[in-house]
Amino acid sequence: MCAFAAWEAEVEHSRRLEREAPSLDVTGYDSRSGEQVSLRLVLHLIHEYARHNGHADFLREGLDGTVGA
Repeated sequence: MCAFAAWEAEVEHSRRLEREAPSLDVTGYDSRSGEQVSLRLVLHLIHEYARHNGHADFLREGLDGTVGA
């Protein structure tokens, strides 16, 4: 399986989990921290990560002048 196909499969899996969850307050166990985390928190962190990546892209464009790379 190519990397893009693997990514698409993971995206579909995560969308299915969100779609089928009874609420965003469903929790799961984070083995790294030993704590319960809600689906709401996971989605929030994904949105924040995407937002910061966008900011970094604006900075890079300002430095090298390349748009959309």
